Amino acid sequence: MSSNGAVNIPGASRVNVAHILGQELKSRLEPAATPIVFVVDDDVSVRESLELLIRCEGWQPETFASAQEFLDSPRAIVPSCLVLDISLPGLNGLDLQQRLTSEWADLPIIFITGHADVPMTVRAMKAGAVEFLTKPFKDDVLLSAVRGAIERSRLTRGREEELRGLRDLYASLTLRERQVMALVVSGLLNKQVGGELGISEITVKAHRGNLMQKMKADSLAHLVKMDMKLRSARAARPLATQPLPQ
Repeated sequence: MSSNGAVNIPGASRVNVAHILGQELKSRLEPAATPIVFVVDDDVSVRESLELLIRCEGWQPETFASAQEFLDSPRAIVPSCLVLDISLPGLNGLDLQQRLTSEWADLPIIFITGHADVPMTVRAMKAGAVEFLTKPFKDDVLLSAVRGAIERSRLTRGREEELRGLRDLYASLTLRERQVMALVVSGLLNKQVGGELGISEITVKAHRGNLMQKMKADSLAHLVKMDMKLRSARAARPLATQPLPQ
């Protein structure tokens, strides 16, 4: 610690002790699902300094000395991001980023490095990095990037949870209810749906009422939005167990 009351962070700026103390109450008031900030850097002094900086903001730091050590760790089930050094022993930062595109594609990555060049930066950003910082960087610059990355992760997880809920609701429908839903959201009237399926209009109304209740849809417009979200998800990642009607 220097004489002016700050903690020296190699490759970054300094953490003010007053700032740390001022964050103590905030940290204690954080909910159980505290966001996790992963740090992968082979320099132990950088890991320790960033751990302190992250912890005083109320986030949970988890540090690793290598890419492989990080890959061997459990996946987070809370909003999270990765602060990743480019130069690492074995698998380097860019290679780890490429690996994560198939194993953990929704994890926001913030690169830090002491030796950046244009091709390296372009490659990282094109592959989806949210920020690329060159040492030395100011604390607030890194914290701003982490804050944005965590919010991005939070929104992504929120969409995933909503989609899981929609899938569960859809899975509760009978085959006939799914058939009725597919035709209703395509714009057909009850009588037309009955004609397509060879059932009476009264039966269509009964199925429609049941599926609206099961899907927790309060209007046809709401049901159409649900259907669109499910179909968009199927286009991006097919649902093997619960295929949507064609």
